[in-house]
Amino acid sequence: MAPAAVPAAPAAPKADEKAEQKAEKKSADVKPQAVTKELPVNYAAQLTGYWCGPAATRIAMSSKTGDLPSQAELAKELRTTENGTDHVGQVADGLNKLLAPTGTHYVAKDLSSRKISPEMTNELWNDTVRNIDSGKAMVANIVAEPGNQPPGYPSSQTIYHYVSVVGYDAEKKNVKIADPANFSGNKEYWLSLDQLTSLVQPRGYVA
Repeated sequence: MAPAAVPAAPAAPKADEKAEQKAEKKSADVKPQAVTKELPVNYAAQLTGYWCGPAATRIAMSSKTGDLPSQAELAKELRTTENGTDHVGQVADGLNKLLAPTGTHYVAKDLSSRKISPEMTNELWNDTVRNIDSGKAMVANIVAEPGNQPPGYPSSQTIYHYVSVVGYDAEKKNVKIADPANFSGNKEYWLSLDQLTSLVQPRGYVA
């Protein structure tokens, strides 16, 4: 019985085929183009030690309208006292009322009952990108403890504070902050997404 025929080896790829395969692999490895977006806002430092909520709200409002109330008027609208602005829900309510003519709507995100997780970080990032892309700045209620503070903060104190989120860097996963406290002259700065998540987790934000 004649031995079975040995199947022929597949033909070696031609030089042009090799080049095409190499080009395909190279194109698949190319990283997406970096995207950085920042909103133009009307910055003003807070006028009292407890008006960070009204001041941050006013900065966020300026991304959607030039018709801006004073910080004193906003303090009244947000029910701010000498103890500050208690809850992010007060900020969302104030923004929705004052920006109703523009059709802008905000939602309060209370994170105080949740632990930091990848899901929380992704939620904050997605909210940031979606809002900034739509031309809407956010307001974040942060708790900055010693060892985890934005630049210029008093390093020996825990600071309970409101800031505005006005931009993002998609390549570095950083978020731009407009800070009405203006500690040490730092009215605007960048934070990593992870740090901002850790700062807002005890309280929340408005998106």
